[in-house]
Amino acid sequence: MPDSSPELYVSEEPGLVVGELLADQATRGGSIVLTGGHTPAAAYRRAAELQPDWSRATVWWGDERCVPPEDERSNFLLAKLNLLDLLDRHPHNVHRIRGELQPADAAGELHHALHEVQLDFMLLGLGPDAHIASLFPGKPQLDVENRRATSGPAGLDPWVDRVTMTMPTILSAGRLVLLVTGADKAEAVERAFGGEITRDAPASLLRLAPIPVEIYADPAAAARIAP
Repeated sequence: MPDSSPELYVSEEPGLVVGELLADQATRGGSIVLTGGHTPAAAYRRAAELQPDWSRATVWWGDERCVPPEDERSNFLLAKLNLLDLLDRHPHNVHRIRGELQPADAAGELHHALHEVQLDFMLLGLGPDAHIASLFPGKPQLDVENRRATSGPAGLDPWVDRVTMTMPTILSAGRLVLLVTGADKAEAVERAFGGEITRDAPASLLRLAPIPVEIYADPAAAARIAP
């Protein structure tokens, strides 16, 4: 079983560093996959500041909560407020996951939209249970390998169904970037990147990708694996 050693970058403000990476990718164009949660907001604002023209890029989301786009729990809304609304020129295409649909229908749309698409830049967060996107330990989404996207129940709050890219889709990305902050994530980082590859820690499966995952973390999050 291949195991690519991750590349760890520790800084006090990893979100600003990731914002620079996003801005650089937007300048070059290609397909950029965004993530949700609260951690990437600073990265999105920094990216919009550095590169307000995203017209060369197409934007996707790795997962979405099954809520309308104006719902405060929406991953799309986070990116809209902190990135898209701040741009002078919007992305060439914005592939919003339609969380207001029935979960299976929204997942089907995403699966078909991803046909023959090369994802150039995949931004991911990390949950305290070591989940990525909406691929939770013990949940059925993690077992789907014959589709590009799927849907299913949440593993953590908020307890709404999720639509998510599948693990094979994530592993096919041209670049894998993980942004993680806070002492409450240190154990998850250690489980994912300091121990064995196991489905009990879905983020550890990133080490099966043909490229090394790049981890951008603050000192608190990296405390258990930093040299």
